[in-house]
Amino acid sequence: MEIKDIIKKAKKNDQSAFNALLDFFWNDIYGFQLKRTENENDAEDITIQTFSKAFDKIDTYNEAYEFKTWLTTISKNIHVDLIRKRKSSIQKSSHDNSDDFHNIIDESPSPEDELITKQNLAKLLRDIKKLKPHYQEVINLRYFQELTYKEISEELNEPINNVKVKLLRAKKLLAEILSK
Repeated sequence: MEIKDIIKKAKKNDQSAFNALLDFFWNDIYGFQLKRTENENDAEDITIQTFSKAFDKIDTYNEAYEFKTWLTTISKNIHVDLIRKRKSSIQKSSHDNSDDFHNIIDESPSPEDELITKQNLAKLLRDIKKLKPHYQEVINLRYFQELTYKEISEELNEPINNVKVKLLRAKKLLAEILSK
């Protein structure tokens, strides 16, 4: 099947088409970001965000252009935004601390902060339980047990790209639940 046909299926919300696009273009986008960021974690995070954004906005894709070019542009923009955010926070912190070394802030959490964190975690866990069991499992393995994609793939006995797509889908569904 040609990429154009797969894209048409993806525009109709066909999950197998999304998987096929992810499988086909993952290495290109990840490699592109790895060269730009020189950091595997950042490259992987940006690549995941790229596919997530692309799949959300697949209806806006103009078939007059190459799909890979469209993905690469999305990826580049996400990376540029990330750099801007980091520069902004660095500049903000450098202005806040200018020549005033005596005002060192105690950033350890107060008892109130710890209570709020525990309450938020409890709510998050309740919201995660609203997901289907296979989505709960992949979120648990990735974010609570902090396993790599490869380790999750081995644990679930599934291809690594399936794990990535499942995690993307789980995060998207969880975001929808949290926004309600």
